[in-house]
Amino acid sequence: MKQLKILIGIVILKIFGLSFYNLIPEPKFESGIMIDSLVLNKQKRELIAYSAGKQVKKYRVSLGKNPIGHKNFEGDMKTPEGSYIINDKNPNSGYHRNLGISYPNEKDKEFAKSLGKSPGGDIKIHGLRNGTGFLGKFQRYKDWTLGCIAVTNAEIEELFDRVEIGTPIQINP
Repeated sequence: MKQLKILIGIVILKIFGLSFYNLIPEPKFESGIMIDSLVLNKQKRELIAYSAGKQVKKYRVSLGKNPIGHKNFEGDMKTPEGSYIINDKNPNSGYHRNLGISYPNEKDKEFAKSLGKSPGGDIKIHGLRNGTGFLGKFQRYKDWTLGCIAVTNAEIEELFDRVEIGTPIQINP
């Protein structure tokens, strides 16, 4: 009986701690800062935002379900690697807003074609699937996308407002 009470107490503390973690707001940008480049370090699961060559914020991200290596073809669940640009902004996607990434480039298309496959596309930086925003920061604990870069809904709102089409993004292994 005593062990059960201890176990229940531990479970309650964990639930409280995790809930508290999810509710703590992330630091916000200073007003008026625009992002002029992005760098994703896949291994560290970090998206770094720069303004005027100075790092202004880091985001913890989730990637494709099979994140190691460069995206080679549609369905491989990999996040691409290389130099791309933000080429689209969609405030009404199936995921809470998104920023389009210019994958595939010509090299990506040629490589996939050499395999007899489609390179795929629709690689985005996005929030959570509509209706699942309550997951918040918990989405970071597992790579779950089909190749995209996922952040929280609050984070994609922040990025969406500060990243313009044409902004370069370097995606590193």
